Amino acid sequence: MTATLADPLAARDHARAMAGTVVEAMPVIPPIVDDLPAGVASDDLLWEETVAAGGYTSRRLARGSRLRLVDVRGDACASMLIFNAEMPTERLNVADTVKIQWNAYLGTGKLLLSDMGRVLMSILEDGAETHDAFCGTSNAATNLAKYGEGRNSGAFPNGRDRLLLGAAKHGLQRRDVHPCVNLFKGTRIEADGTITPLVGPYDAGRSMILRAEMDVIAVIANCPHVLDPRDAWTVTPLRVSAWRGAIAPADDPVRIATPEGLRAYQNVEDYFRR
Repeated sequence: MTATLADPLAARDHARAMAGTVVEAMPVIPPIVDDLPAGVASDDLLWEETVAAGGYTSRRLARGSRLRLVDVRGDACASMLIFNAEMPTERLNVADTVKIQWNAYLGTGKLLLSDMGRVLMSILEDGAETHDAFCGTSNAATNLAKYGEGRNSGAFPNGRDRLLLGAAKHGLQRRDVHPCVNLFKGTRIEADGTITPLVGPYDAGRSMILRAEMDVIAVIANCPHVLDPRDAWTVTPLRVSAWRGAIAPADDPVRIATPEGLRAYQNVEDYFRR
């Protein structure tokens, strides 16, 4: 290492020698997988990445794209922000997502709604059924208090700062990091209002598929849930895949499932009618 620091040419040669190195957590470029759903062509694959424990990722996805998340070892926590890619001032509104659907628990058929009454993404399949729309993610202060270290560059990175890094890739700033949903880690609200964390660990390989109902920017951090009761900073890798897909047709069962949901889809269709 000392030689590479002292000699730029040695540093260059060392860097080039790393070409082709494969590690568990990294993007696959070009994206290649062997487990696409039936009927999805390999040419339609847009994104394949495994996000490390404490890592983050982000991507712009076109309307109709499918996003598959896989809890590789049963202890991932996907804290996700969603933005309208064309106008990022429109973004996921967790409060409206809960209020408009008369349901605080995310799962198959549920919608992730924007602050302008439109559907940003919908949940088509859910093999986890353990998610959280209440707590948001950790920050430097909460991690410092719990783990003794909360810096973004430290041993126990926090979710908010990781989301900030992901958002920054798209020109967004700290003020744009809004309340998120947590996927694969859940909460239950007790009769007295107490929040009970449901963090597992769970069976490895749980997965879910979401559909982009608008052109979106998805930002994901993979850090321990803010209410994780375990003393140790604990999280495992998250796999992310995305592929092209058709937009929701008029008779789509998710689109027409409820009057409130249908109105949110109609708001999307009106937006694209411009």
